[in-house]
Formats: sequence, C-alpha cells, structure tokens
Amino acid sequence: MPNRPYISLKLATSLDGKIALSNGVSKWITSEEARAKGRELRATHDAVMIGSNTAVEDNPRLTTRMAGAADPLRVVFDSRLRLSATSNLVASAREVPVLVFTIPHEESASKALKKNGISVEVVRKSEHGPDISEAMKVLAERGITKALIEGGGTLAASFLRAGIVDSIHWFRAPVILGGDGRNCIGDMKFDGLDNIPRYARKSLEIIGPDTYEVFEQAK
Repeated sequence: MPNRPYISLKLATSLDGKIALSNGVSKWITSEEARAKGRELRATHDAVMIGSNTAVEDNPRLTTRMAGAADPLRVVFDSRLRLSATSNLVASAREVPVLVFTIPHEESASKALKKNGISVEVVRKSEHGPDISEAMKVLAERGITKALIEGGGTLAASFLRAGIVDSIHWFRAPVILGGDGRNCIGDMKFDGLDNIPRYARKSLEIIGPDTYEVFEQAK
C-alpha cells in the first residue's frame, strides 16, 4: 500500500494474549511502569488509532500526559458514529485534535461530532468497516508519517490482514486470563500458513513485572 504512514501496533496483554476478562474488565493487566512506557510510545508517533469499541468501552484520552511532549492526532475508526459527545475524546477535541473515519451516512449523523470540534472523514466501506487503505492515504496527506494502533482487536486484525503493520510493541504481564478472555487480535480467517504475518524480534526489556518486546515485519 503506497503513500501511507509507518504503522506500529501496541499490545498490552496477559501471557496468553488476552486484553480483558470475558466481562470486559481490563484495568489493569499490565503494571504502571508498562503503562508509562506506553504513553512514551504515543509521543513518538504522529497519530494514535483505535476502533469504536475501544472508544466506547474504555473512554480513553489517548494523550501522552508527559511534560513537554506533543500529543498525537487521535484517530477513531467508527462505522456507526458511536463516539459519544460526552466522551473524553470529544470533550478535549478542541485542545488535542480528533479525527473520525466513518462510512457514508446522512450528513446530519456527523453534525454533532463536528459541532464539538471533531474532524470527520468519510471513506468507502470495506468488509470490516471504514476502508483502511483510503484512511491511510488521508493520514499521509495530513502529514502523518508514523501511526500507532492502540486498540482494539478488530482494527488490529484489519491492518494485519492488509500486511501493513510494520512493527509490534508488545507488553505482556505475567498473568493468565484463560480462553474466555478477550483476544488482543480479532479473527484472521487464514486457511493455511503460507501468507500469515511474520515478525522478527528486535528487542526485549523487563519493565517492572512485565515484558516489553519489539518486533519488526520480517522481510
């Protein structure tokens, strides 16, 4: 996919790759030290991206909360325009920009978001929501050179299927959540091993009780 930012994927999971219990409880799987490192990671990217489920269920701010560090553009992939006017993202949109990618709707559907300072970009619909190839071209045109996927599993799977996740930053806590926990990556639906995404580990660091590994796409 030409004309796109460099894409990083951040995962914060249990040892068995879960991001939450089956009931959605996830605060906190990883340690404060790991979460602080994650905020530092945001500061090294021009944009941080999440799906609508993450926006609705976690109500994140997606800021660095670091003195002197610039906050990235906050991006939400939201087919149904579920982002609430009372959410942390909308409430702070005039201080730290927010961009929503959605699919064609009646113009009135996005008026409330725009009224609160949200930028809304309509892109074509794909099988899994807003088309990511078109969205990445929009980001590139806005001068975004590095973008970080921070949640959730469906959005991560879409980028992985497209083969455009350049690096993975994986924080793993020494806990087990079990098979009924929520997976960090959504369904990939591979029928063989020939075309699965492959990565090479570039670094490993112990942060408090957690492990932080960086992987780059295998060439």
